Amino acid sequence: MIDRVLNNVVPKLLEFFPAVGLIGSRQVGKTTFVKNLQPSINKPILYLDLEDTDDFELLNTNAQWFLSQNTDKLIVIDEVQRDLKLFPLLRSLIDKQDTPGQFILLGSASPELLSQSSETLAGRIVYKELTPIRFDEATQIKLETLWIRGGYPKALLAPNDYFWQEWQQAYIKTYIETDLRMLGLSASPVLIGKLLRMIASVQGSVINYSMLGNALGIASNSVKKYIDFLEHSFIIRRLEPYFVNIGKRMVKSPKIYIRDSGILHSLLQINSYNALISNVNAGNSWEGFVVEQIISSLNNQCVPYFYRTQSGSELDLCIAKGNEIVATFEIKLSNNPKISRGNTESITDLKTKNNFIVTFAGGDYALNENWRVCDLNSIEKHLIALGLKEPNFV
Repeated sequence: MIDRVLNNVVPKLLEFFPAVGLIGSRQVGKTTFVKNLQPSINKPILYLDLEDTDDFELLNTNAQWFLSQNTDKLIVIDEVQRDLKLFPLLRSLIDKQDTPGQFILLGSASPELLSQSSETLAGRIVYKELTPIRFDEATQIKLETLWIRGGYPKALLAPNDYFWQEWQQAYIKTYIETDLRMLGLSASPVLIGKLLRMIASVQGSVINYSMLGNALGIASNSVKKYIDFLEHSFIIRRLEPYFVNIGKRMVKSPKIYIRDSGILHSLLQINSYNALISNVNAGNSWEGFVVEQIISSLNNQCVPYFYRTQSGSELDLCIAKGNEIVATFEIKLSNNPKISRGNTESITDLKTKNNFIVTFAGGDYALNENWRVCDLNSIEKHLIALGLKEPNFV
């Protein structure tokens, strides 16, 4: 079993908050995670799954009576986005009991989608995302395996590449044909499949909604709507540009990434590690993989951006804390990286002192007075030292 960073976080949150919302994409391991929490929880756990017909019917007809009879337990409600009508009742029960650690709500939709309920539980719940397994959690797994297969547990731990590919293709099919419809997206599954493949082909590029719309034969506003759904169900990430008043024309559209590298590779029909490293998309895949590893490990005070001017100055990732860019990252697949003029101009514009080049296996050393080369094994200590990440498992 792979130890997740949130193993120590969620029990601590339950000591203060009445409810914890554990969100994340389908099949990321939320159910397994909460079922393994019992040794860290000082009362019984009652698990209810809204995808189970009996549990759904129970909560749809007798929720108030049933939940009020089990206030001595930590009640877990899985796939809570299936019945947002529960939220007003949960608010009432939480306020009546007025104690921490009453509920864990598991959802495959973001808080923004869950807020479509008339009651958001604001002030009573804290949300945490369970991401696909990260590099700093997969300590017994080779980097090559995590990169090619991605972090979904079933995919990552499949006994061979054949089963990984079969699982990944089945996941994408179910996600497009079933899960998105359950979240309220009425678009054709064929259309969404095409959109996902197009996004995969431009991994790490600045979004051009009009171009995507023209290619799909739909309006750009429809493209934005569909991408909103993909983002709120944790499949894609939009990385916003950083704006600074330096008298230069800035790129103002976000970059877009397929968040999980295994999903990306399945969409691109890359079916082995050797096929990946020889593929024209390898560099973009590595960039997206590293961006996801860093962003998903940041603490709540950090905001990620990228930086690019119309004249070509650019940085793959910038981390802001308060009103200051604390660290920048340029991501290179080569272990002998070279810095471009645009990279140098960017750190001059931003006046940053902590500038990193993240390579596949390049070690950890100062390239010059402005740049430090590091790999994923060494980046964690730098993030912790800069106050951007909390140490794991403390």
